[in-house]
Amino acid sequence: MNAWRIDQLLALAKQLDSPTAQLDAELLLCLVLSKPRSYLYTWPEQVVSDSQVAAYQELLQRRKNGEPVAYLLGRQGFWTLDLQVAEHTLIPRADSEILVETALQLAAASTAWQVLDLGTGSGALALALASERAHWQVTGVDRIESAVALAQANQQHSGLNNVNFLHSDWFSALAGQRYNLILSNPPYIAEHDPHLQQGDVRFEPLSALVSGPDGLADLRSIIAQAAAYLISPGWLLLEHGYDQADAVCALLEQAGFVEVHSQRDLAGQQRVSLGRLPSIA
Repeated sequence: MNAWRIDQLLALAKQLDSPTAQLDAELLLCLVLSKPRSYLYTWPEQVVSDSQVAAYQELLQRRKNGEPVAYLLGRQGFWTLDLQVAEHTLIPRADSEILVETALQLAAASTAWQVLDLGTGSGALALALASERAHWQVTGVDRIESAVALAQANQQHSGLNNVNFLHSDWFSALAGQRYNLILSNPPYIAEHDPHLQQGDVRFEPLSALVSGPDGLADLRSIIAQAAAYLISPGWLLLEHGYDQADAVCALLEQAGFVEVHSQRDLAGQQRVSLGRLPSIA
């Protein structure tokens, strides 16, 4: 086998059909070499061992086949956190940081809120909120036990002690519990949406993506149950599809929530809708 240098291996990025091809190649090579990205450009003429070349080319081929870089790396950045990810959970995305930003705007840092993250997956939302609000007690739940274990591993890595994770199918294990804030990034894609055959979502778990014929089944379920688990006047925040804001706002209003409105994501799409449970007179 011919000797390969770092710069030659990075040049293989041209094989990737990705808008982030160069970055993808750099991250995969860093994984194989166990080195930071700065090393690649400090030592571009460094010869790489045959076994490392083979491992890198295998990862490059998997990326060419469409596998998300986050799954190949086993990690993904979200908010200020570096999270472990796995194929049984969604990859945390920057658009979901709108949920975090919106939640943080609803109360002062010193407010001692009880917060619930439904369908926590890797724990991204719960951990982000816990990292910003030391006085909040945050609970994340998921119906997939392996997702709960992953979130717990991320909690241990973060060192945050104001967050915990439980196994629960939405509210099923939370009888008698009340929260000042409930938030969720639930499944919201329709069963036959063509986007399911495109990009990274082809490799993500359908159970975390699809929610009935119109994509609203889980959103309806959460909205219908949430009031029983909120401390009045508590808030419910929901991420949804780019074209679902009107439907979700209507569901919130029908369930008796007030101050209902939506927030836009990085692309300007209405991505998060929220409402407040009315105060008890």
